[in-house]
Parts: sequence; structure tokens; C-alpha cells
Amino acid sequence: MTMANIAVWGDSIGRAVGFNDSLGRYAVIKPNYREMLLQSRAVNILNHARFGATLPEGLADFLDAGEVDAPAVAIQFGGNDCNYDWAAISENPQAFHGPRTALEAFEKGLCRFAQLVQDRGKTAILVTPPPLDAQRFFAWVTRGLNADAILSFLGDIQHVYRWQERYAAAVHRAARHARCRLFDLRDAFLAADHFQDNLCLDGMHPNEKGQNLIACAIKDALPRLGLPTP
Repeated sequence: MTMANIAVWGDSIGRAVGFNDSLGRYAVIKPNYREMLLQSRAVNILNHARFGATLPEGLADFLDAGEVDAPAVAIQFGGNDCNYDWAAISENPQAFHGPRTALEAFEKGLCRFAQLVQDRGKTAILVTPPPLDAQRFFAWVTRGLNADAILSFLGDIQHVYRWQERYAAAVHRAARHARCRLFDLRDAFLAADHFQDNLCLDGMHPNEKGQNLIACAIKDALPRLGLPTP
């Protein structure tokens, strides 16, 4: 049986990091999607993802990595790129506050990343970010801060969901522009009943149930991605 190799550059989602309730901190979820895929001999993930990474940081990592020993490269970013400095907003909600990576720069960066992968003769796969649970996410990022001030900046709590959704839409546009493969991880979560059940307490990172959802979604997507199926 042929098992596909996929190199992943991404953030904590790609790294399978989530909030561990018993430890009270972030840690790699066990079992995680990579282990599940390897156990089923579906895909071998060569993981270059980093907790907290943005697209510009991931692109720099890719350029420094040299030769990639995989026919396909998955590019998974957006969650940190669309995020804000919540402490700064809490202190001065009336000021201008931009995301860590501007939306236009994010889309252009995805196109460049995909093109660099394709220039090496590899299959580029752009990955959409999973959805947020806005209520839990807002409660999480406002801990110890002025939640009312942050809410006045946002307008409403669901704004964080809609804002992140724009970055997911940018992934779709970039995939069309770069003429590369798209793995719509966001849609896989939204198709699940009560998708929030697949997320950690922070409302953004997939939990163990979410890791299983990711593994199943990847296995289902392999034919569309042009990769061998188990």
C-alpha cells in the first residue's frame, strides 16, 4: 500500500496543539490527526508547523528549509494572521488596530507561497482555517482585560467569526489565482453537527474530537488532492 507524504507548514492547527484542561496549558493533543493518519497508513505528515506562526513567518521557514522530501506541501495559516493585539485594544479601543497580517498581504502571501511550492515541482495545497466559536473565543481573549472596551471595538461578539471568515475566503481566492489545490478544512467543521464540540475551551483550537474530524477530512480529500488513497 502506498502512503502519501505531505509536508505541512502552518500554525498550531497544523501542529495539533490545543488547550489541555488537566495541564492548564497548551500542548500537543494526543492522539492527534497526524498519529491517526499514520496509524491508518493513509498519509505521513512531515510537520513543519509552529505554534503561533503567521503566514510571513511560515514562508520564511519554508525558504530556510531547503529541499522538501514530499510531493505535496500543505499551507495552513490564517488563525494568527487575523488576530489582534487584544491588550492594546483593551487599553485604547478608539485607536486604529490592525491584524497581525493585513488581509490583502495574507492573500498575496498565500499566492507567493503556493507559486514557490509549484516552482519546485511540488503540489501546493492551501488549507482554510477551522471556524471559531465566537462566544468562547471572546471570553478567552478578554481574560484579565477590559471586555467592554474590546466589545466596543468589535461592535458585536460575532464580529470575530466574520473577520476570521474573510481570511478563509482569501484562501479560496488565492487557490483559484495560484491554480493550486484547496483543502477546505473549515467546511469539514461546519458540516459537523454542533461544530463547537470539536473545539477546545478557547473556542479556536481543535480538541481530540476535532483531531479525529481533521484526520477523516484529510482521508476523504486525498483523491481530490491528487494523492494516493489507502
